[in-house]
Amino acid sequence: QVQLVESGGGLVQAGGSLRLSCAASGSIFRINAMGWYRQAPGKQRELVATITSGGITNYADSVKGRFTISRDNAKNTVYLQMNSLKPEDTAAYSCNADYRSTYYSPNREVWGQGTLGTVSS
Repeated sequence: QVQLVESGGGLVQAGGSLRLSCAASGSIFRINAMGWYRQAPGKQRELVATITSGGITNYADSVKGRFTISRDNAKNTVYLQMNSLKPEDTAAYSCNADYRSTYYSPNREVWGQGTLGTVSS
C-alpha cells in the first residue's frame, strides 16, 4: 500500500509564495505521473499541474508562469512552487500519483489528504 503525505500549506498575502511537498511511501516499484490538484470552496476539484517520471510537465492555464512542479525520483517526492499568489488560488491542494507496487502489478492511483493554501488580499 502506498501513502502520500503533503506539507507546506499555510496563509500568505497576495503576491507571496508557498512551496508544497508531497512524499510517497510504502510498497513502491515505480511512480509514473505525479500531480497537484486543488479544490476551492464551493467549486469542483481541478488540475493544477502534472509531471511524468521523465520530467515532462503540464499546467493549468490559470497557473502557467506562476507555479512550477518538480519531482525528486530518488525521494519519491513531488513539489509545487507557487509564486505571485492570488486570492483565487486559495484552495485545498492534493497530490496524486500513478504507481506500481511490483514489476507485475497493475498501475494504481493514490491521493493525499490535502493541504490548505490560503491567500489573503
